[in-house]
Amino acid sequence: MNCDAIYCFDRASVLFAIYPQGSAGPRVVAQISEEALRDIFGAHGGAESLVEACCDHFERIRETALQHYRRDPGKPVALDLRAFELESLLEADVVS
Repeated sequence: MNCDAIYCFDRASVLFAIYPQGSAGPRVVAQISEEALRDIFGAHGGAESLVEACCDHFERIRETALQHYRRDPGKPVALDLRAFELESLLEADVVS
């Protein structure tokens, strides 16, 4: 899947598109925080590094965003550290 992402200084986030109903369906704009991109996905520079980290790890980020969207389609999809910490806890429960 193509990563369509831009850095938004005002939100301190990278905005990216997801398509919950497939590429022919409507586009939903989601965001992931700088903190998550730095702490989880290894971004270490400015805006370009943040967008690059988002695109490099887009499959995981997209799946997490889709899960959030499907839980409550009326809420904005804003991913932060907690979104991925919860994911890790759920994965640990499955392995145990």
